[in-house]
Amino acid sequence: MKVISYGGGVQSTALLVLAARGEIDFRTFLFANVGDDSEHPATLAYVREIAIPYAMRAGLDIHELKRRRRDGASETLMQRLNRPDTRSIPIPVRMANGAPGRRNCTADFKIKVVGRWLREHGATAEEPAAVGIGISVDEIHRANRRRREAHEVIEYPLLDLGLRRDDCERIIAEAGLPVPPKSSCFFCPFRTVGAWRHQRRHEPELFAQSVRLEETINRRRAALGRDAVYLTRYGIPLTQAIPDESSMEGDADEDEGACDSGWCMT
Repeated sequence: MKVISYGGGVQSTALLVLAARGEIDFRTFLFANVGDDSEHPATLAYVREIAIPYAMRAGLDIHELKRRRRDGASETLMQRLNRPDTRSIPIPVRMANGAPGRRNCTADFKIKVVGRWLREHGATAEEPAAVGIGISVDEIHRANRRRREAHEVIEYPLLDLGLRRDDCERIIAEAGLPVPPKSSCFFCPFRTVGAWRHQRRHEPELFAQSVRLEETINRRRAALGRDAVYLTRYGIPLTQAIPDESSMEGDADEDEGACDSGWCMT
């Protein structure tokens, strides 16, 4: 069994095009959706309106997967974060000094979801599935960070082909597809400062949801006698860290995190 762990971003969409062209031997793509209330709407729209129809025309399969609890009910990341009984925070919120905290969002909502599908479809430790990850040469330092399940063997097709991110964008454009936006949860603390500024300016509803999430987390932490945490590295609430009058929208930031670039290892 060979699958691509598909994040809906540039690198994994390039893998989709390469598979359609017969240049890599993968026919099945698994999109672990952490929740329609959690994934960026632009990523969901791209996967459903662009990628899935393209895959169907090419004879490829994209399966949209969701986390299921033991009782069989589905659960989104946003629901987990807002559960009153949640004592730990699954996303890498920032401490007062700007350092990211521990996280299990990737493991619980992506790696385990993909792993469960593979087990249900016959992957075993004796006959593991090959899971292709969309990491390109310019991000080679992010390879081998993904936790491997016992019934998986991780492969990096873009590294094998020596392709960089700009090569991926070219491959997508050559297929007649729009280049997808960066894929990540819209409230991810690994978002760049420029991305937060863009969200406040152009996606005010998402920014308001991010603000409410940060406030909810800190109300719960205050009740437990714990210090506040934040969604940016500045150690102050989101509305103060990303002021409305900011005009520095295009600034770069060292935390260029996105699901298709290795931070979520998918």
